Amino acid sequence: MIVIFGIKENLNPIKAQLSDVIHGCMKTVLKMPEDKRAHRFIPMEKEDFYYPGGRSDAYTVIEINMMSGRTIETQKRLIKSLFKEIEFQLSISPVDIEIVIKEQAPHQWGFRGMTGDEVRDLTYKVNL
Repeated sequence: MIVIFGIKENLNPIKAQLSDVIHGCMKTVLKMPEDKRAHRFIPMEKEDFYYPGGRSDAYTVIEINMMSGRTIETQKRLIKSLFKEIEFQLSISPVDIEIVIKEQAPHQWGFRGMTGDEVRDLTYKVNL
């Protein structure tokens, strides 16, 4: 699951395109299938969204929650791909993007009535 935060006046107009960019990177780097898009957008009032100096109102935070198992190299490749593609396709500077990957053990995920360590029919690999 991916959660995206930003100032609503900047985030709302680009939500669909940003979702496409993020999912494109997930498919390319993590080999996620087309139908595994789980994005949650949190458009915020400017007065509720504090961010570091040197950033513009385009500042966007992307939190990627995933089961543990991807290598450091794979995770770094995903982050760098997101920076590159967001800048190329949406003209948002990497200085205005913050990405955090939060890993949880498979047993800490619950979906389709089971935990992640019990599922046997994933159409993608977690360990890559």
